[in-house]
Amino acid sequence: MASPHQLRLAARYLSAGAVISYPTESVYGLGCDPLDIAAIRHILAIKQRDWNKGLILIAASLEQITPYIDPDFEITEEMMQSWPGPVTWVVPAHPELPDEITGGRTTVAVRVTAHPVASAICRHFGGALISTSANISGAPMIRSTTRLRKTFGQAIDYYLPGELGANPNPSEIRTAITGEVLRAQ
Repeated sequence: MASPHQLRLAARYLSAGAVISYPTESVYGLGCDPLDIAAIRHILAIKQRDWNKGLILIAASLEQITPYIDPDFEITEEMMQSWPGPVTWVVPAHPELPDEITGGRTTVAVRVTAHPVASAICRHFGGALISTSANISGAPMIRSTTRLRKTFGQAIDYYLPGELGANPNPSEIRTAITGEVLRAQ
């Protein structure tokens, strides 16, 4: 588990527009402030990821996710029962979300994480984070800190330490409107 000092430091980096790495339920993730377009673009550049794929937002609580969801959408019981946990839901996006997050769609992918470090950084930062796997787009997921640092080096501003969760695969992704599984776990 990251120390309180490390969590405060990571939150300061995020507030300053930095990109951090952190452990999640299954792989190391890259994150930034979802309101900082320059930081989002930096993540997309270092991952070599097309912006039109969209990005996931993670949070420590439903309240941290709500500002990114269309105000007319009501959180479903199924979503509430899956959170906190490794299920990401695609929901109607707040109309003002930038294309870099939504991939140009009217939806956004959101998750209330149960991972202790990922959840703690959201609490220390005071809001949701962009969350995407820490790998070059199309390359295998990264599950070791050595490989993480070798792949990204100084392109990541802060490496938040912590153990990965026990899930062997990235989070399941489902659509909230139909319940369709878009990516199985």
